[in-house]
This record gives sequence, structure tokens and C-alpha cells, in this order.
Amino acid sequence: MVSPSSRGSVALVTLGCTRNEVDSEELAGRLAAEGWTLVDDAADADVAVVNTCGFVEQAKKDSIDTLLEAADLKETGRTKAVVAVGCLAERYGQTLADELPDADAVLGFDSYRDMSSHLTAILGGARPASHVPSDRRMLLPLSPVDRSAAAGGVALPGHGDGEQFVRSRLDARPWAPLKIASGCDRRCSFCAIPMFRGSFVSRRPTDIIAEARWLGGQGVRELFLVSENSTSYGKDLGDLALLEKLLPELTAVEGVDRVRVSYLQPAEVRPGLLEAMADVPGVMPWYDLSFQHASPTVLRRMRRFGGTEPFLELIDRVRGREPLAGVRSNVIVGFPGETEADVDELERFLVGARLDVVGVFGYSDEDGTEAENLDAKLPDEVIAERVERLTGLVEELTSQRALERVGEKVVVLVEEHDDDDPTVAIGRAEHQGPDVDGVCLVRAGADTVLPVVGSFVEGVVVDAVGVDLVVVTG
Repeated sequence: MVSPSSRGSVALVTLGCTRNEVDSEELAGRLAAEGWTLVDDAADADVAVVNTCGFVEQAKKDSIDTLLEAADLKETGRTKAVVAVGCLAERYGQTLADELPDADAVLGFDSYRDMSSHLTAILGGARPASHVPSDRRMLLPLSPVDRSAAAGGVALPGHGDGEQFVRSRLDARPWAPLKIASGCDRRCSFCAIPMFRGSFVSRRPTDIIAEARWLGGQGVRELFLVSENSTSYGKDLGDLALLEKLLPELTAVEGVDRVRVSYLQPAEVRPGLLEAMADVPGVMPWYDLSFQHASPTVLRRMRRFGGTEPFLELIDRVRGREPLAGVRSNVIVGFPGETEADVDELERFLVGARLDVVGVFGYSDEDGTEAENLDAKLPDEVIAERVERLTGLVEELTSQRALERVGEKVVVLVEEHDDDDPTVAIGRAEHQGPDVDGVCLVRAGADTVLPVVGSFVEGVVVDAVGVDLVVVTG
């Protein structure tokens, strides 16, 4: 066994979504197993590995800025090398390396399994060849049912290596993301993710359960199931109802009290899945529905399905089973060809939907997508105006929705204490997802001790501040 200090120290800096967080923790597990010392701060590490995001323009900019900041540490701190990995590195490869000569390597997903050797070589003065991007959809068979046998030969970050399970936690939060699948078979005209994440591949249930048990043993109380499209889970394994069957097994894992399912495609939501999410104890009443717009005309140009009426009907089905469920979504405004009537239709949907959280994004061209070449592009100032207009509406609607919850009884998973107010604990109720949704500000009663991080506390909602809820216990 290699001694823990013989390789050197490494810091993993993670940007982007919770899927990237899983990938970073798998990288951390691989590196720790090879004798690397994991540190929190890039300034204290021999190597800073930046797990980049390449989803939208702002995320790309944030990733590049972070890489430049890490490169500066080579002049002022201990850091000897900076390595770019993740979606931006996978998507642009050599182009990114050419634009960032201060980065010592730009490595794609295929490098993850042998990351230790790459980092050792870099510290020894080598400069590995930069990743050469390709369309990762071409790496697996077109038919989903033919992919299972071939998937073992394709790098799938966050899936582990079957029986060789590897992961190291990089934080002490009482919740953790758990990847159930990678890639996407949908062909949304605005989205580049399938090109650099590849075709949809489900993880085997046995691997997911094994990782869930490990997380439960690490003090994780809530599992956050992540993928690019959770409603497709199991289709390549010959059972599209596999997620419904998996949920009871996950909620039965020792130490785990909550399971939350993210990223549901409205067009693929099945009655059986809604039934399982509502009826399986421990599955949270939280629905992350990817609507993107509500105008049928815009949705067709996006190569998506639906509209205001079917979307409202879906939400009614959710709330018919779980009246207090949290429902969240994202929308894109300013898509090519979007008219004022389309924006009015989106507003009509949002008013009728009474969503708990909505992310509003302005459209921007993404390299290699169909929408990049669509006609009827809108001026930047029009897109900005529509973003401002919809953001204002969403803030008003979600604040109203939060106030509707005053009087509700909630059970809050405590995640941290408020540094500015020692009488307040911060956590999430059953209907609130991590990171992207509002939180509960728990005020303990006069004779009640502030609940510890990782515990559950019962209380009543007495007020709301934006989408955040004020909860009183005792």
C-alpha cells in the first residue's frame, strides 16, 4: 500500500451541478486510494484539480475565472500545478488548453480512472496531451437496450467501477447527491449536454444501493438522486419502471431518512412513478419538473412537448396526491422566434402553476446545437428585458407561494447554524430541494436548545422571507 503522503496533496474545486459533485467525490476516492492527501484549499495543495462546468455561457466564464485564480496560486502559494477536468474540459479540450496556457493539463472523462498517474506525471514536469473532444453519443449503441453490455468500456464519471466502489466525501453535509444515470437521449435544440455527456446510461441498481449504504454509514440522512433525466432510468436495462422499484430499497437503507428525486422530464412522467413518489414512505414530496417554457410553439422549436394545459394538469395530478408538495422548474426566455404572445403564455402558466421555485434563464447560443442555427434570433436587449420581466413575476409568485405555507407543520433537516444569529438553525423541509430552493430558518423556542446539524426538528411555519420560510419550534 502506498503511504498517504508519498504522492502529494490535491484539492478538488467543484463548479456546476450536483452531478459534478458526485464526479469530484469519485475522483477524490480514486486519488485517496492511490495515496494522495486530499485538502480543502487549493492554496494548500500541490495540485489543484478544477472540475469545470460547461453548461451555459456564465458557467463557462466562472470555470475559466476559477482556473485562472488557481493558476495564480502557482506564483503565490504551494500549488505546483493546475488541472482542468469536467464538462468544460470534455467539451472543448485542446481549444481550452490553447486559451489557458497556465493550466498544466486539460483532461477529459476518459482520464478519470487513471488520474493519479496523470497528476504524478504532471508534478514530474510532463504535460499530458490535451483531451480531443468528440460526440460521446457515438461511443454507445443507438438502441438503449444494447448499451448495457458496452457501457463497461466507456468512461461514465460518478458510476464507479462496479464492485470496485470508490468515493470520498468532500464535505460533512447531512445530505449527498447519488448518481443513478448519466447522459441523455433527448434532442432539445438548445442543449449541448448529450454531446459531451453521451447517451443515456442507467447505473445498475445493485451499485446504487451499495453506494447508498456507504453514504448512510457516512452520516448522510438524505439521498439526492441525480442524473440528466431521472424519468428515463431503467429503459436501457429493460425495465422503465425500475426507479419505482428502487425507491423502497433506498428508503430502507440504514441511516437514510429521506430520498429525493431530481430532474423529471414532464413528457416522460408516468402514473406509476407519481404513485411511487407519493406512496413510498421516505420519498420527499418534491417534484423537479423541467418545463423550460409553456408556449407549444416555442416548445416545438426547442424539440420538446407540452404546453400550459398539459403542464397544469400534471401539477394538479401531483398535488392531488400530495397537496403540500413542492414543485420547482426552470424556464428559458428569449428563445429564437419567441413572440410577445409566447411570453404572455408563459406568464399565464406561471400564474396558474403556483410553483415554489423557478429559475429564469435568458437564451444564449450553445456551440454545436440545433438552436445555434435557427432563424429569428432576438436582440440581446430584448432577451435581457424578458429575463427581467419574468424574474420579477417569479419573485412575486414564489413569495406568495411561500406565504401560503404559513401555518403548515414541517419537519426540517438541519444543515447549518446561522453565523450571524446564534438562535437560528438553517435547514430544509420535505418540500425543499438542496442548493437551488429556499431554506427554513428555524428559531428555537425560549426553552429549546438549538438543534444540531444532521438532526430533524418539527416546527410550524410562521412567516416567509422571499422563498425562505421562518419556522418556530417548541
